[in-house]
Amino acid sequence: MTADKGNILLRYSIIIICILIVCIAILTRAGRTIFVEREEWQKKADSLKIENVTLYPNRGNIYAADGRLMASSIPQYYLYIDFKADGLKKDTLMKYIKPLSEALSKKLGDRSPLGYEKHLLNGYRKGSRQYPICRKRVSYTDMKEIKTFPFLRMSPNKSGFYTKRMVRRIKPFGSLASRTIGDIYGEYEKGGKNGIELAYDSLLRGKPGSCTKQKIRGRWVNIANKEPINGLDIHTTIDINIQDITEKSLIEMLTKTDAESGTAVVMDVKTGEVKAITNIGKNYAGVYAETRNHAVADELEPGSTFKVASMMVALDAGVVRPDDPVDTGNGIFMYAGSRMTDHNAHKGGYHVITAAQSIWYSSNIGVAKIILNGFGKRPQDFVDGLYAIGLNKTVKLNIPGEGHPIIKHPIKDRKNWSMTSLPWMSFGYETQIPPIYTLMFYNAIANGGKMIKPIFVKEICKDGVSLQKMSTEIINPQICKPATLSIIQQMLEDVVTKGTAKAVLSDYIKIAGKTGTAQIAQGSAGYRGAGKKHRVSFCGYFPADNPQYSAIVVITAPRIGYPSGGTMSGGVVKNIAEQIYAQGIQSAITPNQPDTVHSHLPRIKNGNFKQTVFACDKMNLSYEDFVRDESWTKVSDDTHKVLLKGLSIEPKTAPDVMGMGARDAIYLLEQTGLKVSFSGKGRVISQSIPPGRNIVKGQTIAIVLK
Repeated sequence: MTADKGNILLRYSIIIICILIVCIAILTRAGRTIFVEREEWQKKADSLKIENVTLYPNRGNIYAADGRLMASSIPQYYLYIDFKADGLKKDTLMKYIKPLSEALSKKLGDRSPLGYEKHLLNGYRKGSRQYPICRKRVSYTDMKEIKTFPFLRMSPNKSGFYTKRMVRRIKPFGSLASRTIGDIYGEYEKGGKNGIELAYDSLLRGKPGSCTKQKIRGRWVNIANKEPINGLDIHTTIDINIQDITEKSLIEMLTKTDAESGTAVVMDVKTGEVKAITNIGKNYAGVYAETRNHAVADELEPGSTFKVASMMVALDAGVVRPDDPVDTGNGIFMYAGSRMTDHNAHKGGYHVITAAQSIWYSSNIGVAKIILNGFGKRPQDFVDGLYAIGLNKTVKLNIPGEGHPIIKHPIKDRKNWSMTSLPWMSFGYETQIPPIYTLMFYNAIANGGKMIKPIFVKEICKDGVSLQKMSTEIINPQICKPATLSIIQQMLEDVVTKGTAKAVLSDYIKIAGKTGTAQIAQGSAGYRGAGKKHRVSFCGYFPADNPQYSAIVVITAPRIGYPSGGTMSGGVVKNIAEQIYAQGIQSAITPNQPDTVHSHLPRIKNGNFKQTVFACDKMNLSYEDFVRDESWTKVSDDTHKVLLKGLSIEPKTAPDVMGMGARDAIYLLEQTGLKVSFSGKGRVISQSIPPGRNIVKGQTIAIVLK
């Protein structure tokens, strides 16, 4: 018994001694690590950690007036394989490499199946930790699909598959208002390049965060220190439908006249909201495309549209009445050694006309004589009158590169003033005014004499919550006397019905305005250089009896046809006005596309009910309406007619946008609070969130069009 007890104590003693030895060894090793090898281990730890890595925020979206997306950042992905991932086995890779290569080749199309097989094996032999599957970036939808391919569908530890996300800026409506919306640089630090993207860059770009990258089990993991703050959303005043009409109308006229460039702006009379702005010129390939923002940036001699301002000053000063006679002679007038002509001088001129008719017929001589008779001895009174209107005031439009009006003064700019300055200024030479300022003046005439600032942005939001709304800014509460304004308004109506803008006369809507034609100076040769070029314009408003929109169109250097502000620029304004007030929007009609099932029926996209019905009416298609009170419709057809069925939209659920065009699909999805990324063109053929599934505001949905 005593012997057994002694053996037990011995065994316990041995165990205790062993434990003590192990503890001493551990403490010794720990002490060595902490005190002796500290720097070495710290270096190893630091090599597995990268601190203060920048986390970039999502750039804010830019929206049209009705909430449709005009510029957004969509995620794109680079695809990689880490061939040194802990769980990646050669035999597993070899088992799946052929079906994987076939799937990648079919999806990406940049290599043959054999080419992909060789490419992947090359990466495995190199033991690369960041081996690109392909060089191009893929969309979110494509990335999700590729993740289901053989081998890649395994866990990242076994397949080594991972992605790197980057963001690309897209414009769902392409060139529409592209120059005003602007562009961004590729690098986050540079931000906006031009347009609204640059003007509101500090709000759109957000604030970057930071993280620490740490290597865990062979993979780099982001550990956030400071979360990035996403950028704010900008809601513009642009109306997509009016913008579409304006751009198409301008391009049609530029093509018809083979002009160098053109600009068109449509503005809301009461609010100053710019509903459409387009700047079109020929690119290096000779194709018309969005170019420099001529409407805002170009400081141009306005030509005859300026005569209205001259007449306003003269009427307000009481130096002329509308019925006063003016002798324009045979259309040629010599003054201070310089020759002034009317556009009909080759026909013998207008001879004696009234002051009002000098505006109707756009007589240079008529307007110049009125201004010389009234202000010849005190030209400063004339220029002061222009200043009193507000024509010389620079307004901050918040569009980078914006120009400003230049109207010289006979006293302040004495060195640049000559004997011919006053008469030539009266009909729009020796002054430089951006088209948007000319429009601002004519808009004031339509707005009862109140001059307001044009605005391009109406609201700034964060996650759907309004942070700031832009209000209408008054530049001049009354540009002239009420009696003068009434006379000017009648003159502008008469220009269209009796004068140089008869081509603008519409059977559907009453338009008022003034034509303009200015010769373009040819460098050092001035206006006498060979190969004369002209700039033609029309500025006005509609409907004339209850103005809602003002518009200006300027066309530079038309090569085909006689340079005419009425026929060319006025023709564009007429087309815009008639389409805006037409029963429906012409752009709602989708082009006929072949249908292998019913080849005699054009294909109509799902979408807005009213626009779909309008499209059917315009194309003389029979349709059967099963829509109750829904705003959206699904379209199908039988042998003889189109079938319209209501599409109900449930709150907090993903709507069914299958079969819709890009505009309707994006608009409807955005209305439900979703963020949209898309690829392709045509109709929606797939959506990443199934119809009817519950959604969260701000969630991203990817749609594919074909």
